[in-house]
Formats: sequence, structure tokens, C-alpha cells
Amino acid sequence: MTELPKIFDPAAIEQRWYAHWEANGLFRPDRPGAEPWTIVNPPPNVTGSLHIGHALDNTLQDILTRHARLKGKDALWVVGTDHAGIATQMVVERQMAAKGEKRTDLTREAFVARVWDWKAESGGQITQQLRRLGCSMDWANERFTMDEGFSAAVLKVFVDLHKQGLLYRDKRLVNWDAGLGTAISDLEVETREIQGKFWHLTYPLADGSGTISVATTRPETMLADMAVAVNPSDERYTVLIGRQVRLPITGRLIPVVADEHADPELGSGAVKITPGHDFNDFEVGRRAGIEARDMLNMLDAQARIVQCGGVPDELIGLDRFDARKRVVEMLEQAGALERVEDRVIQTPYGDRSGVVIEPWLTDQWYVDAKTLAQPAIEAVRTGAIKLVPKTWEKTFFNWMENIQPWCVSRQLWWGHRIPAWFAEDGRIFVAETEAEAQAEAGEGVPLVRDPDVLDTWFSSALWPFATLGWPEQSNGHPPFVLSEVEGQAQSGTSGGGASTAPGESLNGRYPNDVLISGFDILFFWDARMMMQGIHFMGDVPFKTLYLHGLVRAADGAKMSKSKGNTVDPLGLIDTYGADALRFFMAAMESQGRDIKMDEKRVEGYRNFATKLWNACRFAQANGIGGSTTLEPPTATHAVNQWIVAECVATVQAVDLALAELRFDAAANAIYQFVWSRFCDWYLELIKTNIDDETKAVAGWVLDQILVLLHPFMPFITEELWHGLAPRDHDLIVGRWPMPDARALHPEAEQEIDWLIHLVGDIRAARTELNVPPGARLPLHVRDASEQTLTRLERQRPVLARMARVDLAEGQGGGGAAQVVVEEATFILPLEGVIDLDAERTRLTKAIAAAEKERDALNGRLSNASFIERAKPEAVEKARADHADKQAEATRLQAALGRLG
Repeated sequence: MTELPKIFDPAAIEQRWYAHWEANGLFRPDRPGAEPWTIVNPPPNVTGSLHIGHALDNTLQDILTRHARLKGKDALWVVGTDHAGIATQMVVERQMAAKGEKRTDLTREAFVARVWDWKAESGGQITQQLRRLGCSMDWANERFTMDEGFSAAVLKVFVDLHKQGLLYRDKRLVNWDAGLGTAISDLEVETREIQGKFWHLTYPLADGSGTISVATTRPETMLADMAVAVNPSDERYTVLIGRQVRLPITGRLIPVVADEHADPELGSGAVKITPGHDFNDFEVGRRAGIEARDMLNMLDAQARIVQCGGVPDELIGLDRFDARKRVVEMLEQAGALERVEDRVIQTPYGDRSGVVIEPWLTDQWYVDAKTLAQPAIEAVRTGAIKLVPKTWEKTFFNWMENIQPWCVSRQLWWGHRIPAWFAEDGRIFVAETEAEAQAEAGEGVPLVRDPDVLDTWFSSALWPFATLGWPEQSNGHPPFVLSEVEGQAQSGTSGGGASTAPGESLNGRYPNDVLISGFDILFFWDARMMMQGIHFMGDVPFKTLYLHGLVRAADGAKMSKSKGNTVDPLGLIDTYGADALRFFMAAMESQGRDIKMDEKRVEGYRNFATKLWNACRFAQANGIGGSTTLEPPTATHAVNQWIVAECVATVQAVDLALAELRFDAAANAIYQFVWSRFCDWYLELIKTNIDDETKAVAGWVLDQILVLLHPFMPFITEELWHGLAPRDHDLIVGRWPMPDARALHPEAEQEIDWLIHLVGDIRAARTELNVPPGARLPLHVRDASEQTLTRLERQRPVLARMARVDLAEGQGGGGAAQVVVEEATFILPLEGVIDLDAERTRLTKAIAAAEKERDALNGRLSNASFIERAKPEAVEKARADHADKQAEATRLQAALGRLG
């Protein structure tokens, strides 16, 4: 046993212990016969670096993994990274641009090789940063969404879904990023408020009998208008339904159609319909009988104007925004521009390219998400998948029940190449290999492979099972069926053949036990894992889905680089240590709420670690070492019986909190026990009487603390574990405490709680009344029961030392402070110790000042205008200040009352 250094230095121990754990394979699942426990990490982008959201997400995962390991389970935390198609391609293209190169200078194969070279040299920085956070991941089996085995799984899923009619090619609108030249997902679209305009246009009826007014924020799209919609209940336009209007500029005739999409209360009540360039208009167009193949598309992939029916030559080839200016001029010249309004417009931008996103009509690959969503909906509804917090269920059902086809193709070079080949006659052959496609097409039929790649969400949707060896380690699974009566997962009877039963696949690792995820990817990732996992594995991908909130700036604002309010978790680790940051994340993670970043709290948890460190140094100095038993040692002293009972109660509280995924409750239970009960009280209570029994009890309690705290603060607990005693195993593979009700001693617990209450109240009274710290006071007692008198006699030495009071005969006189604990009143004569009149004056003034500030704050909070107009953080601060001043006034009133 080596003496602990005087100063706790996180940096001195973190790298050493992490390297030790990893080198000794202690993150590997290697417990034959033990219950398997599995979690997969949301794979971060291979281009990524650790941000504060990653720190939260991975801290919570590590807490559960380390806890499962300590509970004796064969814990596996699957780790890997996502190939991040768009982000990675952009990184490499930027590097090339810096050298005067561009992607198209290379063949596709050469560019992809360049990306692989980048990954080998620079990719995966985030995995080193996860190590700094203390993540106990199975690095020996790290996965990548484009490694050989995972890629095989992706191809199989694509081909199988196509064979089953659940994946198909279709012409629909997508979010088109003209800067990147690809479709992107909704998650990659950032909506911004910009100052724009609202153009009101006049379209003449074809027969010359009148006009109809429409309005738009994108006047150039009128070149591809295919209808004007009015509400069927709008009497103003009933006679116009079915008639035609003539478009200005192009001269094309388009019909007036009836559709509920047109709101009679908005504007003129008539809406221009451009189905090839607006998501709502696309649906209106389909309801009006316009096939997608017949919808006009006025833009190319670079968002330049193309001919789509009567477009003047002078507009062809113009960028959409240049075309807008010219179209407005032409409309004005034609007398078709009624007026223009300034208006704030919600505008979609590509989060990476920074260009305005265009709804664009194009051929893409789609997954029939509606069909795949049904079993996932049932799984959540029947409890086969438990959503925590449960409040997310309503949102989940609403989205899943209205789900749209999922566009899974992207126009990139980096990613999983779509396994589809086109023949000259328009036929498409989908197969895992080109040879299989050629065999299907026939010898001599020229085939060209689809140049697109798959959306990265498509591949990451397979993460819970493809990372575990599927399909090589699986014989196929039946469809997933849920019993409406019992809500249990059952194997179906069709389409799968013989297979392992649900819950027994992939060496018992599927389903995973739990998934930790930010709520913002519930639909992009979590729901899609449910769909694919249930469909291909015959069982849910995870039993529990825990959705945490966002980490926000201290003022509650969303963090963003543009606002300059982001926080670097690595900087926090450098300053306060990984343990402090991890504990902050856990203590602040309250189900259903976002976390406000508070560096002072992180600093406070570093101080908490220092307090534990100093407690262990105190233990070392007094011959207290590690425990030799898992069971609590025999205790006869009330103080030892009390601390054992407090420890058992804490174990029970932490067990319950972690079972319910209440990370904040678990962390706070440990914090209160360590800081208040053990360090502040128990060590003080035993300080002058550390006999063999007390050494054994204190050592046992310290061991329990280290094990309980290890999932939250792994580095300091491992260091202290070895610092307190020679050990035959590392703490990371130790044993979780077992709460033992036999260790409870109600009478001892009551007596020590009474003692703590009495000492605490006497100390508070002394402080509030400005009694000199060194002054010893007589202590009189009035109305005490026999039990209290017995306790007073038994605890006389402790009271004398900790409260600086001496038990005295009689009931005391006036000019004294009074403390009431249970039935007894304790009297502290102050005559001659302090100036009683001056103290009464001081307290009276302090009370008045506190009440004045309290009332002023109450006035602000009672003002409806302040509540409505002030920033939320200002209102919250005012409420907190009001509560503080109220508490201060109450405390000072009590102090004044004690003077008698």
C-alpha cells in the first residue's frame, strides 16, 4: 500500500489507469456462463471530434456498462464509427482543394482510395477522445460501417428488401443540396429565419373573363406551375374549379383544382401548385391526378433553369436566384405583379454546404417505411421496447403512423455503392454482386452500375446486429409477431424457415439490453434500427431506449459554433478531470430535461473528488485500509451501526435509481452519502475513538463507496481502491455491493441522526448569532425525556468536541439561544459572550433588508409584463433570488427568536 499524494491530480492517474485497463483486456466480455449484457454506441462520424453531447451520451453508456460489469454480467459495449458519407467526402475534397485539386480530376476508384488513405491517417480522432472520457468500450472489436463484414450486411439488407418489394426506385421530391449535388436527410437541413419577400401575382383566366391572385416566396417556381388550388368549400371560387388559367411568361394553360390544402383564411385563398418543387404541392398534384413522371422540373442538379415547357431562352441556364430577379422583372412588365411584401421567411439550408435547399423531383431509391414501421409501433405499444422517458411515446407514434417513404440514395462517391445495375432497355437488376446481376440479365446484356451510394442512416440502422457478426453468424430469422394479449415477441411461421428464437441470437447479444440516444435522432436512427432489426432478426433490437436531452449553454440557449457558446469537453477534462465532468453529466441528467452547462458545477464535482481523496488519506493515516469481507463487519458502537445502515440505504437507493435509469438520483444519492454522511459526519464523529471495530467498519464503508462511485468516477475510484489496500483484482472487475437488511440498527440510526441534528442546530445558532468559534458554552436542557437524557450522557464527549458545549445543571436564564430537537429544548446562555442588544439590532436590520429585497422581487414576478417580455433565464434567476431572500429572512427570524 503506497501513501496517497497530498494533492489529488486527475491528470496523473487518468492516462495510466486507462492504458492499464485496455492493455489487460478488462473491457472485453470474458465471463463464460455469466449473463450477457450488451449495449452499442451511436457510432460517431469518423470525421468527428468529441463535443459536449458526445460526452453526455457516452458517459451515460459507460455508467451502465461499468455497473453491469460490477454486477457480474458479461458486459459488452460495442464501439465503432460511421463512415459519414457527406462529411468525410467534404473533408477530403477540402484537402484536395487546398492543393489545387478536385474530386473529378480522379476516377471514382482513385478518389475512394484517397478517402481510405485519409481514414488510415487522420480518421478516428474521436475514438482517442472517448478513451480520455474513460469509456470502457470493447476496442479489440472496433467496427466501422464500411468494414468488410458490415458492408456485406448492408448489401444483403438492400437486396433482400428489394426482393420483398420493400425497397424500390421512384420519382419523388427530395431535399436537394445543390452545393453538394446530392439529396440529404431532414436531419441535415437547418431552418433559418431570413428577411425575404412575398410576391403577389395575378394569373388571368384562359377565357379572359377575369383573374385569380396567388402569392409566393419563390416567384421563379411559377415557370413550373401545374395548377392553382382553391378550397372546395370556398364559395368565391366554386365556379372556377375545372377552368384554366394562363401562366404569365410561359403562356401555358393550367387548371384550377379543388383541394383542402388551400386555406380560405390565408391570403386570397388560392394557391399556386408547383408539384416538382414543393413538398405540399407534390401531394396536391398527386391528388389532382398528376403522375410524378409528368410533373415539371425546372432545375438541374446545380439549381440552374432548364426548359420545362415554354420557358424563355433568356432564362435557360440562369442560377435560380438570378432567375428570380429576372422573372420578377418579366412579371412586372407583363402587369402580373400585384405587390410585394417584406416578410421573415423560414428557409431551409444545408447544414454542411450552407446553400438553400431545393425540393427537387428526381429518381431515387426508397424504402417502404410505412410497412416496416408497423411492427416497430407494436413493439413500443406492447412494451417489447420500453421508451424512457415514456413521454416520448406520443411523439414516436405520431411520427411513425404518418411516416413517408425513406429516400436511401445519395449522389456521392464515398459510401456503400448501391448494388443495382441498369440495362439499356430500362430494366434494373439488384444483386449482391455484379456477376449475379449479369446472370439475371443474361449473357451479353450491357450493364451499368448505379453511381449512387446509400444514405449513412441506412447502414447505421443495422448497427445492433451487423456489428455482432450478422449475417455470417445467423441462419435467418422469421418475421416478428406480437401477441396483442401478452405483448411478447414471438417467432412467426412464414418466410423465415428454421431459426433461433427471439432473445437467443448472436450468442445472446441480440436484442441489446439498452440503447442510449439523444432524442434528436429518435426517428433518423433509433426508429430505423427498430424497423430493420425486427424485420431481419425477428426480434426487437433493444429492450429499452433511453432518450436524453441536449446540453445547452448556461443561459439555456442551444449551443452552436456560430453563437460562440460551445463548450469543449476536452478542455474541461484538462482543467477538472474526466471524473468531474462525468459526474456532472450524470448528476444533471434528469429524464425529459435538457442540461444547462455550468462549469462551476463541474468544478464542484472536482472538489467532491478531492474531498473523497482527503478522506482516504485520513483513513491511511489512521490505519484504516480496504475491507477483507463483502459483508459488513460486526458493529457494536452506535456510530458504526449507523454508518453501515446509511451505506446499505445508499446502495438500495442507487440500485433503484439505476434500474429506473434515473442517473441524477443515483449520482445525488452517492454524493450526499459520501460528502455529508461519511466525510462531514462519520469521520468527525469517530476522530478521537478509532478502535479496531471502527477501522474495520470505516474500511468496509470506503470500499462500498468506491464500488458505488466507480461507474460515475472510474479513475479516482480505481486509484483509491489500490491505494487503500493490496488487492487481488482491479476495481473495474470488482463486485457490486449487496444491500443487507440484517445490517440495519434502527435504535442506533435514530440516536446518531438525533446527535447530528443537535450538533448541526447548535453550530447554526452559534454562527447566526456571531458567537466566537473558540467560546465554550454551557448547555442546559428543558423538557427532555429519559431517552434524550440517556443519549446526552452517552454522547457527552462528542457534544463537547463537536459543538463546543458542556452539559450544565438547571434550565438556564434569559439572554440565551434556544434550539428545539424533538421534545427537548436546549438552551445556550449568551450573557457576556456576545452583546445581546447589538445582536438583536443587527438581526433586525438584516431581516428588514432581506424582506425588502424579497418583496421587490415578488413585485417583479407578479408583473405579467415582466414574465412575458423578459428572457426565460432572467425570470428563472428572479425566482431563485426570491427564494433565497425568503429563506434568508426566515433563517434570521429564527435566530432573533432564539435570543429570547
